[in-house]
Amino acid sequence: MTSPQTAGRAAEPTSWAPLAVVLIGGFIAFLDFFITNVAIPSIQSDLDAGAPETQLVMVGYGAALCVGLITGGRMGDIFGPRRMFVIGLAFFTAASAACGFAPSIWFLIVARVVQGLSSAMLTPQVLAVVSHVYTGEARGRAFSAYGLMLGLSGLCGQLIGGMLIALDVAGLDWRTVFLINIPIGLVILALTPRIVPHIRTGTGAKLDLPGAALAIVSFAAVMLPLLEGREQGWPLWAWLSLIAAVPLFVLFITHQRRLAARDAAPLIDPGLFRERGFTVGVSAYFVYFMSMGSFFLLFAIYMQEGRGWDPLPSGLLFTTMSAGFFGSSFLARKLAARIGNQVIALGAGLVVVGYGMVGLIVAHIGTAGTAGWVAPGLLVAGFGMGLVAAPLPAAALAGIDPKHASSASGVLSTAMEGGAALGVSLVGVVFFGALGDSPALDNYPKAFYLSIAVIVAFPVIVTLLVQALPKPASAVAGEGQGQGEEASAVEQPVRKTDRQYASER
Repeated sequence: MTSPQTAGRAAEPTSWAPLAVVLIGGFIAFLDFFITNVAIPSIQSDLDAGAPETQLVMVGYGAALCVGLITGGRMGDIFGPRRMFVIGLAFFTAASAACGFAPSIWFLIVARVVQGLSSAMLTPQVLAVVSHVYTGEARGRAFSAYGLMLGLSGLCGQLIGGMLIALDVAGLDWRTVFLINIPIGLVILALTPRIVPHIRTGTGAKLDLPGAALAIVSFAAVMLPLLEGREQGWPLWAWLSLIAAVPLFVLFITHQRRLAARDAAPLIDPGLFRERGFTVGVSAYFVYFMSMGSFFLLFAIYMQEGRGWDPLPSGLLFTTMSAGFFGSSFLARKLAARIGNQVIALGAGLVVVGYGMVGLIVAHIGTAGTAGWVAPGLLVAGFGMGLVAAPLPAAALAGIDPKHASSASGVLSTAMEGGAALGVSLVGVVFFGALGDSPALDNYPKAFYLSIAVIVAFPVIVTLLVQALPKPASAVAGEGQGQGEEASAVEQPVRKTDRQYASER
């Protein structure tokens, strides 16, 4: 018999197994956004494809993922996050097999779109499971593990892809970057029903199909030009699509407000954005990934095209950043207990310093100096990223009712993917403009350090946005009582929400 206090929430787990299962599923889904970069030359050669078609291999996944995240998140609220996690992972595994055995470039492109849509069903459920299954101190640790997973999926994508292609298992070459998902996906599919508890969301709502259609079309109108417009020289269709996105989003927002006004079930509850922490947190997440997405791509281009490095050694250089990220991830919660949300501002500030160091070193060494000199800057930037990765989504979701956890996670993930795409598009104007149509090797360092001057502005904005985040309840209580109690910056707001949720139930 489920008590009122635990209705809609699984029992407190006795192990970290549920977290491990959903994090591994989320890891392979996020990894596939980055890992394919290193496989593009091999795909182009093996499938006799042109540059526009191979670009669609990347764009198809990213666009499908971004446009489907909000709908996927809402489906988790309605049908349960565990169920949607399993369905999404099953389709993702099947689509990975289709990608790995693709006989032609267009077959691969379609399979990548399906893979992206499957990922959109899967990824919002990871944070939703965390929000439902874990409470208090355990939830703070789970958020830290999520941030670690998310960061490593981006930092290690190029390294893992380069290693798989270099190993060339059974002569499969680029196909292994997709086929590796099959055994992992099958194992997680078998474990999920046994380990991850069933979660009753209790919404009893139906999916807002008109709202879902409007959301998909609206986000597609933005994402496709951002992901493909620069490659095609910003043709007329890209500008028309961006212009059309404005009334589409207005129509979508109006539709959501009308449903909420008559107590129906909107795709996104407008009440989510009345939580200042959520609105500010999502905005900061969006801006943060503008810097991260653009830096990763442009640094990889500088190393591989400007310096002629292969993907594997270039990926190995990224391990310096991964080391910093990994190390600071374990310090983030302790620092948050002392300085609250300012740990995010500290992390963003270190990212500025690290990126700036890399930019200055590249300006000095050009394409002939020792590339290892950039390692200290990468280490500092990675350390800063680790201080942002877990506290920022935790701060954004701290005041959210668990019954909206999947929807909120979908919005947060959309901000991440959209921010990365916009960052690449904006900074790409500077980078490729400086590079020129027929770039000489000496143009690459100049294009890179000029781009860094733009990229560092984004984490600076994050430090400013963090100042608008609500002060954690533990800090407010400590000030009122004159006590120096050290509690998790994430834990106290979450406990408050748990009590509110229990009373509502």
